[in-house]
Amino acid sequence: MSLSSALISAQSVFTTTGQQTAVVSKNIANASNPDYGRRLAMLGTSLNGTQVLSIQRSQNEALLKQNIISISQSSAQGTLFSGLETLKSALGGNDYEMAPSTYLASFRDALQTYAATPGNSTIAATVVSAAGDLVTSLNKTSASVQDMRLDADKEIATSVSTLNGLLSDFETVNTAVQSAIGTGTDASDALDQRDKILKQISEIVGISTVTRGSGDTVIYTSDGTVLFENKARQVTFTSTSGYDASTTGNGVYVDGVPMAAGTGGNTSAEGKLGALLQLRDDVAPKFQSQLDEIARGLVTLFQEGDPSGTPAVPYAPGLFTYATSTPPATVPVAGTVSPGLAATLIVNPLAKSNPEMIRDGGFNGVIANTNNASGFSDLLDGFIDAFDGNLDFDTSTGMDPSTSISNFATSSVGWLEQLRSTASSANDNKTALLSRTQEALNNITGVSMDEELSLLLDLEQSYKASAKLVSTVDAMMAALLEAVR
Repeated sequence: MSLSSALISAQSVFTTTGQQTAVVSKNIANASNPDYGRRLAMLGTSLNGTQVLSIQRSQNEALLKQNIISISQSSAQGTLFSGLETLKSALGGNDYEMAPSTYLASFRDALQTYAATPGNSTIAATVVSAAGDLVTSLNKTSASVQDMRLDADKEIATSVSTLNGLLSDFETVNTAVQSAIGTGTDASDALDQRDKILKQISEIVGISTVTRGSGDTVIYTSDGTVLFENKARQVTFTSTSGYDASTTGNGVYVDGVPMAAGTGGNTSAEGKLGALLQLRDDVAPKFQSQLDEIARGLVTLFQEGDPSGTPAVPYAPGLFTYATSTPPATVPVAGTVSPGLAATLIVNPLAKSNPEMIRDGGFNGVIANTNNASGFSDLLDGFIDAFDGNLDFDTSTGMDPSTSISNFATSSVGWLEQLRSTASSANDNKTALLSRTQEALNNITGVSMDEELSLLLDLEQSYKASAKLVSTVDAMMAALLEAVR
């Protein structure tokens, strides 16, 4: 080998080692970045020695797609579980001590105590107070349900705005990827950014992707609607300023196609939007209907009237009535939900001024205790027996349509707890699956510090060898020049 050839070889090694070192340094700097794909310097040989032919990025499309699906499922399940936890908190937490069923049981106990001592005016006042606590529980729980729906609606609006922004960013990055591939330049950074955006999109909505030969990627929602193809499709949503039991929220549309809500405790939704729609339009309204049916049951049980009397007195609300813009209040139709009744339920003001009317009657002019006897308990006993009698409930509540009001109220809490428990188990499973897919993807595409540091040591040795070669050539050149002199 001539001295000039040796110098050229050494220079080639320096150049190649420098490029490799730059790649390794970038890998090490991004070791903790979950959206970074490890870079590999691909080497080749030429007349001048070894050189870096290209920089390749570690990737695994199959694992990436599975990771994106896991992100969507975990995001949806976590959103549903969080919403159910909010409802549980509104009912008092683990013991459900603030649930209407709890106050209903306390009210019945107070009523039984009063029936045993009907002449005790203090206990009569206690019954009215217990009735007030029951009404307050229904009012507050109903308000919490509608607040949750409003919060879900606001989060839907925020998520849709974020999704549109991400799709716009994706369009820019997707163009950059195609441009880099078309010109033969390194597209690694753009690919990292594109995969990162795909993961962020998948948190909001379930997606699938198809990558074409030019590097262009098409995004579909999990139900097959085109979300991005060459340009971003518009996702639209109109928020609602306030919610009550009769309010229906607006849908989310992808390029004019409505997005479906999730179903079940182990939700079918992928991405938080589907879970938010499920909470707002399915879970919360169904629970609200159960509250409204409990309220309707109370009005029905304590209604007062004498349709067969002379003159006939039609049934009307007694101890429990409700605020209405078109008085007087009437007894709701049996077996049919009266939307919002739980929010407007009140204790009859006449009972507050005269608690003994619960024993004697007279809310609507029908007096049961005509002799004003202090030991009269027939009306109270009838109320207590009615607690165990079956009422007709609306089938849309998802509960037994023919059962006692006590069983119905207890089953409502059981319905919520079963749904929450299922969601909790599914959330644990989907979170674990996400962790495993993320780990598997990182094992292939992520940076291993041990591996990079080992490679860095090898590059150091290569640099030292090249430096030794240059030093030797320098000495030989010096000796040659000395000989010429």
